[in-house]
Amino acid sequence: MRPAPGDDLSTHRVANQPPDAGDRDFWADDPALRALTRAPELAAYGALMGRDAMRRAGQAANRFPPELHGFDQHGRRLDEVTFHPAWHQVMQASMAAGYHAVAWQAGGSHAQHAAMVYLASQTEPGHCCPLTMTYAAHPLLADLPDWQAGALSRDYDPRVLPAPEKRGLTLGMAMTEKQGGSDVRANTTRAERDGAAWRLTGHKWFCSAPMSDGFLTLAQTPDGLSCFLVPRWLPDGRNGIRLMRLKDKLGNRANASAEIEYDRALALPVGAQGCGLRTIVAMVHHTRLDTAMAPAGLMRAALRDAFHWAAHRSAFQKRLIDQPLMRAVLADLVLDWLGSLTLGMAVAASFDGTAPEDRAFARIGVALAKYMGNKLCPLVVAEAMEVLGGMGYVEETGLPLLYREAPLNGIWEGSGNVICLDLLRSLSRDPLCRDVLAARLAASRGVLADYDAALADWQSRWSDLPTEAEARQFAEQTALLLTAAVLVAGGHALAPAFIRTRLMQGRGRMAGAIPAGMADAVLAEDLFSRD
Repeated sequence: MRPAPGDDLSTHRVANQPPDAGDRDFWADDPALRALTRAPELAAYGALMGRDAMRRAGQAANRFPPELHGFDQHGRRLDEVTFHPAWHQVMQASMAAGYHAVAWQAGGSHAQHAAMVYLASQTEPGHCCPLTMTYAAHPLLADLPDWQAGALSRDYDPRVLPAPEKRGLTLGMAMTEKQGGSDVRANTTRAERDGAAWRLTGHKWFCSAPMSDGFLTLAQTPDGLSCFLVPRWLPDGRNGIRLMRLKDKLGNRANASAEIEYDRALALPVGAQGCGLRTIVAMVHHTRLDTAMAPAGLMRAALRDAFHWAAHRSAFQKRLIDQPLMRAVLADLVLDWLGSLTLGMAVAASFDGTAPEDRAFARIGVALAKYMGNKLCPLVVAEAMEVLGGMGYVEETGLPLLYREAPLNGIWEGSGNVICLDLLRSLSRDPLCRDVLAARLAASRGVLADYDAALADWQSRWSDLPTEAEARQFAEQTALLLTAAVLVAGGHALAPAFIRTRLMQGRGRMAGAIPAGMADAVLAEDLFSRD
């Protein structure tokens, strides 16, 4: 057993400091998650992600970021990125658990996958990127069965080898170009036929996980914007993928993101020519599920540390966790996290459905969950840092890592405005989307009077679809109401508190500005351990 650190120093005795948390069990300690999904693999994965050794590996992967090696010592091109061993450790753990594969394999589900995103994000969120893209690429690879099978393997194989020689594959995505950004129709990368394959020439401004074995990408053909799979390595050598530089990012530091150029890179067609945007939307749709779940995991991790600190730290002769104002802050933040988790998992369940109504709700629900969760995440993490005071700003606690990560998922796979406009587009073009949303909201009527009043107010306010300028107001109000509906439908004890503080003007603009006495009801649910 590792000996305890010394607390009797020559100048003072260390006191009023929380004990080291040591190993945690993210599954056993999270009753809210356990109430929302069950799967045998989740218990083992939650215990693994909570281990102190895994947390330290995640911190090391961020402290020693990936490095680009464009050339060897003799000036020959490499275009390779090397990673710290800790990165490979967390990648190996999550691939072996099936993070990327379980949704597509017998006995698994998208809900189980979503829970794994949530759990992984609490330890090292950067490695979620390549695994999320590998998961999301599956529907696009039906006509490339060898690639599809390789991407389902649970063997992590980072070797520089052509895909047929590897035990397992990871996949990336490269769509964004400098001149277009979110408007991928403005892409200028061009594709030219080369026998049964194609050759791509152009640039991509963002290519995450550039050591993936293949990339789903868009390029212009004579028939219009088309989708392709670009292998990273070829049987006879290196493909024409040039890594120009790695992005110096705010967060997500363990994961490499690059600017790349295609120099007549060999590519395999995916889907019909001229239908590239429609083809790759299936991948984007699934990556959006992960960007909706990750912020809930980040919030959970930040609040876990805040509760641990507050339970073991005293000020003014009273534990922080017993002080009314601190309790109000923590309780309010719990409702933000709980709402994000609950809505995200409800949306994930719809990904497992096969009816048209399931697909319609998945499309609408994932937009609302992604938008709301990611707007809340930076606020929740910042407040959790403030609970710790100055220590919350210190890298050793892990909270700065979470804070740097907090804005990311709101930017990836469609920033806030893009998501809101997609939401309006779906509702205006597809009557089934409108009907499914209305049905979900109406299904929770008749249980709580406050919810019924909030629903009636929403129906009156939005009897017609909003204008584009009102899209954010509509998305926020609808996401909060849908979250409340899901909490009510699940019979959650905190549904009344969520509705009163989020829908009934019972809360100020800042965390903790909630009615007196409400904190005790929230914290009585013991959703966070205080050990």
